[in-house]
Amino acid sequence: MTEANAISTEPSAADRSGPDRTRTVVHLVRHGEVLNPDGVLYGRRPGYHLSDLGRQMADRVAEHLADRDIRFVASSPLERAQETATPIAKSHSLDITTDDRLIEAENVFEGKTFGVGDGALRRPGNWRHLINPFRPSWGEPYIELVVRMMAALAAARDAARGHEAVAVSHQLPIWIVRSHVERRRLWHDPRRRQCTLASLTTFTFEGDRMVSVGYSEPARDLVPPHLLVGAQQRFGRGSVKGVKGFGA
Repeated sequence: MTEANAISTEPSAADRSGPDRTRTVVHLVRHGEVLNPDGVLYGRRPGYHLSDLGRQMADRVAEHLADRDIRFVASSPLERAQETATPIAKSHSLDITTDDRLIEAENVFEGKTFGVGDGALRRPGNWRHLINPFRPSWGEPYIELVVRMMAALAAARDAARGHEAVAVSHQLPIWIVRSHVERRRLWHDPRRRQCTLASLTTFTFEGDRMVSVGYSEPARDLVPPHLLVGAQQRFGRGSVKGVKGFGA
């Protein structure tokens, strides 16, 4: 069994016992642009809020979802995620449920600038954190990300059963859980993550069984061009029974 297959996406016992065709949709939303004038890897550090542009992105996502049947809104506890969730929740007259499982991935380089010539990588003492990209050695293990994000998805699905839910999170957790569902390897090139700012990665369930994954960028025109590198939709290899693949 590979790491990417470590958690089953097969129907639950409840699904197997009867034809539960209840359709539920969960949108995992990445937060908008963050005000970060020092260019640090902010990770889980408090005090990092949306920029003015990021707030525009959040409003755009709220407009995009305004006519959807949203019954539940959850968010990572970090400010940038809460601020992205706020206009979505407001447009549906809902409160925001804070779910710690949606938080950003842990990273040893948090709070530092990250680069070879001018950041943390110029110090040999940090190189030991780069020895294993498959786990990875610099932060929260990918499989632990999968476990908590799958649990957060299930909680949002159950809270909005028969309707739609929104859960605001962060790029790496969203990409890793999607990679797991689509049965791709979890280690990857960060530049190729299809999860741009204020994007939606949408999971559709019949009963407890996940049947499809979709991706959209309602605020794409607001995203700085250099952050769109690698974000183009790519269809290709990799799919799960009943789940559409978007390539690696």
